[in-house]
Amino acid sequence: MPGKFCVNLTCSEDNPDKATVAFVVAGAAAASDKETMVFLSSEGVRLGAKGFADKIHEEGFAPLKELMANFVKAGGKIFVCSPCFKKRGLDENNLADGATIVGGAKLIEFLSVDGGSPCVSY
Repeated sequence: MPGKFCVNLTCSEDNPDKATVAFVVAGAAAASDKETMVFLSSEGVRLGAKGFADKIHEEGFAPLKELMANFVKAGGKIFVCSPCFKKRGLDENNLADGATIVGGAKLIEFLSVDGGSPCVSY
């Protein structure tokens, strides 16, 4: 199933259910051979910090750190909103595996170039 898929995530430990489900959906898209990107913004950027997801485990799901690792192994990309990350005083030199700091232009490019991409938000 070729194409692209975007998941926009604005939550982390403040809503572990949404954070977890976002990576479940992203993992399913990556496993379906879609070029998949998770864009972390607002409180979601905390998941871009190394080790932050380690403590999040929503009942009934795999631990978030495992979902994120599997997503990256499947070729998924984790893009972290630079202004949101900086606003929270997080360390750009201590990123989670597979995470890349980007500006909003990267999200717009992914959503609009080469036929665009559907996007879901959590």
